[in-house]
Amino acid sequence: MTDSNPPLKLLVVMASHGTNQDKYLEQLVQEYRKMSYLVHIVVLSNVAKSVPEGVELVVGLPTRDPWSLPFAHKQIMANRRNDYDLFIYSENDTMVSERNIEAFLRVSKVLPTTDIPGFLRYEKGPRGLRNYINLHGHYHWDPSSPCKYGPYTFAFLTNEHSACYLLTGKQLQHAIDSGGFLGPPHQDKYDLACTASTDPYTRCGFRKLICISHLDDFLVHHLPDKYTGPEFNPCGQAFQKQLDILLTIGRNGKRPTALIETETKLPAAMYSKDFYEPVRQEIVSEIPSSVRTILSLGSGSGKTERWLAARGLRVTAVPLDPVIGACMEGSGIEAVCGDFAAVRDQLEGRKFNCLFISNILHLLPNPQEILTQFSELLVPGGYILAVSPNLVNLKNQYYKLVGENGYRRLDNFEESGVQKVSKRRMEAWFRSAGCKLEIIKWIAMPRFENFSRYIPLPLRQALSAEIIVLGKKNELARGTNN
Repeated sequence: MTDSNPPLKLLVVMASHGTNQDKYLEQLVQEYRKMSYLVHIVVLSNVAKSVPEGVELVVGLPTRDPWSLPFAHKQIMANRRNDYDLFIYSENDTMVSERNIEAFLRVSKVLPTTDIPGFLRYEKGPRGLRNYINLHGHYHWDPSSPCKYGPYTFAFLTNEHSACYLLTGKQLQHAIDSGGFLGPPHQDKYDLACTASTDPYTRCGFRKLICISHLDDFLVHHLPDKYTGPEFNPCGQAFQKQLDILLTIGRNGKRPTALIETETKLPAAMYSKDFYEPVRQEIVSEIPSSVRTILSLGSGSGKTERWLAARGLRVTAVPLDPVIGACMEGSGIEAVCGDFAAVRDQLEGRKFNCLFISNILHLLPNPQEILTQFSELLVPGGYILAVSPNLVNLKNQYYKLVGENGYRRLDNFEESGVQKVSKRRMEAWFRSAGCKLEIIKWIAMPRFENFSRYIPLPLRQALSAEIIVLGKKNELARGTNN
């Protein structure tokens, strides 16, 4: 750096509950002190504690809720917005490097002013593999989002939380002026702590884009390396396959169609479709032994489909979108992509023994119509196996009665994005598809599962989290009403 080009001034504000993670906090402080910027660090804590020399400690909570602590960073940034060039917020276990900052500054020059380069968290998993922990549950890459600006390709990940963000002074001022940055702690799509670090994207008019063509520059290490379970496993080849498809879309400009809208409009996006569903024995055990061919409608990463194929069944999958569908490449599973109409056309003339539908019926505006259309692809006497959340269980009815946030919307598909699935509705939908229900199975809420067998059936239904149904197609009908 020369006198004519002074080092950038960087304000870092980190939230640090208690003292359990102070070892990570110290690592972060060391990393920032090695940078070529003029760095000032502020640590937010709910308790008084020792911090490294030169680090500013601010003790106190915005509200009585301990998870409101991260929101305290906003006013600090706003008060000092004219004193620094760059502003970082992060949790005390997320490592932002100088390489990340330099990449952010470089890429920001080519993006529209409404877009901000974002970071993707990873952990070091078993055998040295990276686990990309932002991809789990209903979070996924938007297949229509890849775009090119200059030499860079970007994509939108529906999980905007990465436990950190970086803003220039101009971007921070825009966020403040938008009216969505400052204000009391709140939550909706994300929980309280996560909302504090996603507000720039969800309330201030910015869009967070991940630079997938130079992804290594935008990876931030979540130091605890604790999310290593199967639900956090988009790593290695599975992740790379998704990335390759996104890069291809970015190059050719052809926007693929997703099968359905998978995210609900409810708080915390509850009842959204899980893109990484595990193999569940209580479901796959209901597939009749006579089944040899299966059409899986609305598949995610393909764990269940691969399990079925490994047991000798011929599996055709209709993925939620071609990006997540890429995870099944090389597994012996046929993938047919597109919206329902396109998929139905591609499968015209094919026949299957079983139609498998996992947790998407409640997300459809027209479940009866979709069931009817795809039941026509079944052989006479074929089966439909479906699992869905039980939307009319006792918990939901109680929260609806007391007016709990979001639960009142469950009765309205337009407002909630979910159908009010019940036994009666399932019976009606299957009947319209020319199928008679042979098995109805109730999956208890976790707190009741150990003794659900002892609960009388009517109460068991009321206390169930999910409903599994197996219907058999009329031997004489061809997808018409009985």
